[in-house]
Amino acid sequence: MTQFVFFAGFSVMQPDPGLIFWTALIFIIIWGVLGRAAFKPIQTALKKRDSDIQHALDEAKRAREEIGKMQSQNDLLLKEAQEQRTVILKEAKEMRDATLKRAEEDAKAKVQAMLAEAKTDIEHMSLELKTSIKNELGNMALDIAEKLVRKELKSNTENMELAQKLVEEIKFN
Repeated sequence: MTQFVFFAGFSVMQPDPGLIFWTALIFIIIWGVLGRAAFKPIQTALKKRDSDIQHALDEAKRAREEIGKMQSQNDLLLKEAQEQRTVILKEAKEMRDATLKRAEEDAKAKVQAMLAEAKTDIEHMSLELKTSIKNELGNMALDIAEKLVRKELKSNTENMELAQKLVEEIKFN
């Protein structure tokens, strides 16, 4: 077996105790420097990240619970809104029915009033017509009486004929 020699008296297979000491010392110094300069910030960052993740998980859990509460509140509000809608529709139907009934009663009352007014007008017209006819008949009777009185002064037979003739004329009119 041949041994590889890089430096005078240095063997890879049998390291020198001084070399082990210096290598270990340099390793510990580098480890210490890296520990302070790199490992502590990395460890702090990892702890912070772990804390942030835990905080985010807690926040997500709280948000889920809040959403669950909101969903139940929304369901309750929806149910209340549906109940209010039912009540409002019922009230609107009652108001519509009452309005229709009132309008029907008003229309009946107006029709009754119009019929009563028409009856009164017919009665007044009938009375006026009767009065007018009576007045005409009275005037005719006066005319007949006047003509009879004039004729009576002349003769009695002629009065009878004249009365007959006037009665026939009145019947035709």
